[in-house]
Amino acid sequence: MSTVDPNLDRVSDAPSDNFVYRALPRWIWPYAQLARWDRPIGWELLMWPCFWSSALAANVLAAEGRLSVPLFAFHLVLFFVGSVAMRGAGCTYNDLVDHEIDDQVARTRSRPLPSGRVTRRDAKIFMLLQALVGLAVLLCFNGFSIVLGILSLAIVAIYPFAKRFTDWPQFFLGLAFSWGGLMGWAGLHGTLSLSAVLLYCGAVAWTIGYDTIYAHQDKEDDALVGVRSTARLFGDDTKIWLAGLYGLTLILLLASFISAGVAFPAILALLVAAGLFAWQIRVLDIDDGAQCLSLFKSNGRIGLILFVGLVVSLPFA
Repeated sequence: MSTVDPNLDRVSDAPSDNFVYRALPRWIWPYAQLARWDRPIGWELLMWPCFWSSALAANVLAAEGRLSVPLFAFHLVLFFVGSVAMRGAGCTYNDLVDHEIDDQVARTRSRPLPSGRVTRRDAKIFMLLQALVGLAVLLCFNGFSIVLGILSLAIVAIYPFAKRFTDWPQFFLGLAFSWGGLMGWAGLHGTLSLSAVLLYCGAVAWTIGYDTIYAHQDKEDDALVGVRSTARLFGDDTKIWLAGLYGLTLILLLASFISAGVAFPAILALLVAAGLFAWQIRVLDIDDGAQCLSLFKSNGRIGLILFVGLVVSLPFA
């Protein structure tokens, strides 16, 4: 039985000054919390591999004189809308699966389902509506991309259960959250390439790294309720593992960029990202939940820097 007052209209792990609480009617707030609209870092991290991959593909097409700039820009809009919709649907699904676990974890106990502010029936309807928006976005792409996008649903369906059977749920999150690393390229080329696969693998390693930092917020509660994570697995060796994961991210992204023949600005962006990764590892205190959240969010800036580097590398930029 939840000990949280059902009249509470906030969640403990989101900023109370977010636009959700300033611009939206109060009755929408619980649904916005289910979709994590009050925590935009999630859809940003889902979106960046899509943007990287699309910009990488655009570099190749531009070098060949075949890039349609309006189509490239349209795809970026689609990836933005799709990231918000599918991240929201995924979070709603995750909350439905983790309803009972969330009620036992301090950080998640105030979420709409365990606090009783949204029923499971209404959450399922809301999840379906968001998924339909995602489907509408997907249908705007070519046939190859549509099939590729549908294939990702198998990983999305497995992820919420991964914490129950493996110490590496972050790996499954990486497989799902990095799928855009394939979609962006497929959207413009109608096929895949080594460059896209390397980018995808690099994004998976990146996701495992930043979500390990995030998971350190919950490691005590996770241990009590039997939830597994790389944060618990790595423990005091987290910095060593992060060095390996972030190092692998940089190597794979560099190989992807070189394979695609992108210009120096993209490589320079990777060097900046390397500096920010090193800073995260140096300052990380795995026992400081607030700092872990802040460092996790800083990965949004890394995603932006890499995207800007790829755009500036376009031959006509």
